[in-house]
Amino acid sequence: MFHLLRYFQVPSKMAYLQILLQPRSRAACSFVPLQCSLTGLPKSQLFRHTSSGLSKAQGFHSSCCNWKKKKPPESAPQELDFLRYYMKSLKDTPKPALYLSVAGLIPFVSVPLLMAIQESTYPELVFAQIAYGASVVSFFGGIRWGFALPEGSPAKPDWINLGNSIVPSILAWIALLFKDGLMEAGIIVIMGLGITLHYDLALLPTYPSWFKALRVIVTLVAVCSLIATLCIVNIYPEKHLTPATNKVED
Repeated sequence: MFHLLRYFQVPSKMAYLQILLQPRSRAACSFVPLQCSLTGLPKSQLFRHTSSGLSKAQGFHSSCCNWKKKKPPESAPQELDFLRYYMKSLKDTPKPALYLSVAGLIPFVSVPLLMAIQESTYPELVFAQIAYGASVVSFFGGIRWGFALPEGSPAKPDWINLGNSIVPSILAWIALLFKDGLMEAGIIVIMGLGITLHYDLALLPTYPSWFKALRVIVTLVAVCSLIATLCIVNIYPEKHLTPATNKVED
């Protein structure tokens, strides 16, 4: 008799294992007739027993998924693109700084525009533009010096900050020494504008974001204007604003 009961218990365990491996709907349908034939219980009680067993089995299966190590959320990639990272802060620029910066670009843009319209090269205007660019380069260096002096400033008055603020002034002075070499003077001013921009964005990143965005715009316009002037010098013939007067020796 016990051998007979053991014979019936083994298929019932195998059938319960089938429940864990099969989908819920198919397992319930296949398990109920099998249990009815083995135990002789009514189908309603067996179906209730089967559904409760399935819910436990499914809960056990869902808990197994939680054992897997979840990957930590990936950090957002750092936005190195300047147009997306800094240009958003351009709208926070104070109005006086924005208007004065735009007005300061007029001497840069007007010289190549005037010479292109006249189709002539005026050395006086070219030198005036280069001298103005040299003063702007020196001004950008002075900003760092003034920024490092107040107490509590993030830029300390050390050798790096104060020394870097002097380099643009030296470049501006060297550019003014090339009075007869306009090409050399223009190239030195362009180098000075690029070096000061590199200082403010990369080496000494303590300025507000709106100032960095404004610096990039001002520098790009100034450099493009100087390049256009140097190209016009090599294309159009040279003329003077005032005719040369010949001195007559008595």
